[in-house]
Amino acid sequence: MKILLLEDNQKLNDTISKRLKLKGYNVLSFTDGALALEAISEGFSCFVLDINVPNVDGIKILKKIREIYPKLPVIIISASVELDIIKESYDFGCSDYLKKPFFIDELEIKIERYCQIQNTKIEFDKNCYFDFKSSLIIINDEEKRLTKKEKLLLNLFITKKNQVISYEAIENYVWEGNFATLESIRSLIRRVRKILDKEYIQTVVDTGYIFKTIEI
Repeated sequence: MKILLLEDNQKLNDTISKRLKLKGYNVLSFTDGALALEAISEGFSCFVLDINVPNVDGIKILKKIREIYPKLPVIIISASVELDIIKESYDFGCSDYLKKPFFIDELEIKIERYCQIQNTKIEFDKNCYFDFKSSLIIINDEEKRLTKKEKLLLNLFITKKNQVISYEAIENYVWEGNFATLESIRSLIRRVRKILDKEYIQTVVDTGYIFKTIEI
């Protein structure tokens, strides 16, 4: 899973980044709000934003994220205890607000909660699972490697299991903000369906796809 971290305190930034990477997350970190704003369309599953950062503050970035991604998790981390700022964060759609200082474990728990990922192995059924750390699909004990776009597509489906994912959402996430034709999306879906060898991915006519798994 890919996380954008914005924290202008370099020591805290490094600490959070290291801890999340040890958990198997792909972390892209920033200390400058303007640079983070430029990167928000690059296929992230979760955003962790400080408010008081150079050039563009976290609230403005939150507002922009919500224009593009209405439902992706956005966790605000801030030393501010002003009720107006906390209220503004929630008004503009933050998923949660974590006041500094905090334990990194608290942040990990919130990321897992909002992204609905409790461990690095996600089972589709008793014979098939996806390993986030190695980015491998394991089917009947056979390892199947994935391309970057195949990994991103599975990441998106897994974090949104049993929810309809639009063509636009796939384009934004998998192509990381770049243009993709409908045929390119369909071609990628066909490749992943072939790898999985089962009909986990179901078509929603004229809309997109839904990823359905068997309850273990």
